[in-house]
This record gives sequence, structure tokens and C-alpha cells, in this order.
Amino acid sequence: MSDRPWTDQIVGARMTVDQEFSSQVEASQFTNQQWSLIMTATEFEVEHADDPDRARIVANTDQVEQIIPELENMPTGGMGGMGGPAQQSRSSGGGGGVFDSIKSALGLGSGGDGGDDDHAEKLRAAERLTQEYADELQDHLETNGRWESVREAAADDPSGEWSDEAAETDADDAGN
Repeated sequence: MSDRPWTDQIVGARMTVDQEFSSQVEASQFTNQQWSLIMTATEFEVEHADDPDRARIVANTDQVEQIIPELENMPTGGMGGMGGPAQQSRSSGGGGGVFDSIKSALGLGSGGDGGDDDHAEKLRAAERLTQEYADELQDHLETNGRWESVREAAADDPSGEWSDEAAETDADDAGN
């Protein structure tokens, strides 16, 4: 049994929302592999869990900035990405294609030293998408009449947060 009771209550909801959210991921600049890494670095918390009127699930993306360089090293489409070749054209700013890789290798990126801008833009995009996911998860819980019990359990949970790493542990515990 997990020592994070509120997270135990949402494992099934997470699986459902993961499937429903796949279209938002496909429409984003991230591949499924990149999204998985972002979600691994994201922790979910119930903010204001003690207040039924203000409580909401928030994405804590403090650790995401550390994995942005790894995202930039991952393929953005083609055979390696789950999204296929069309994913390249979805990347905001047009990045990710063979032409962009050649330009980058030659130091001809977008406006010279655009690395920091690209890094910041990817971080902002990841933050937006993870919060959209958190909002969709909360909507799912509310629609299915489960939000109140999850909120109450989170209010009783001293950590008040959940990461995908904890989900893997919870899933492993459930399988044993």
C-alpha cells in the first residue's frame, strides 16, 4: 500500500486521461517520447486541498527545466517518434526537420544564439501542456464524482504531491 493515499485513488483516472490527452500531445511540439520524459519530471499537487472552493490539481514543473536539454536531443519525428513524420511540422518555430538539423550544425539557427530562447520556449510549452493535463485530470475526476474524495485524501496527505515515478511504484505495488 502506498503512503500517498490520494494518488492511489487516481491511478485509473490517470490512465484514462492519458489516452484522452494523446491528441493534445500529438498537436503539440513534443513527441510521445518527449512527453513521457516531461511527465516523469512533473509532480502533481493538490493546491489548497483543505479548501473545497479553491482546491485544484496543479502541475509542479520545477524539475522539467533540468530535462529540457535531453528533450532537444530526442528525435522530433520520423521513424523513431510515435507521432510519425507529421510531428515535425507541428513543432512551433518549424524546428526538428533535417534542414533545421543541418542549419543548427552549421551554426545557422534562428537568429544566432537562439538556444536559450528555444530552451525557454520548450519549458513554457511543457509547463502549459502539463497544466492542461492537470486541468483535464481534475475535470475527469469531477465529472465522475471522485474529486471530493481525492481532494479530502490529498488534504490528509502530508506530501500533497504525486509524480509519475510514484505512479510506477504504485502500479508495481498493485501488480504484486
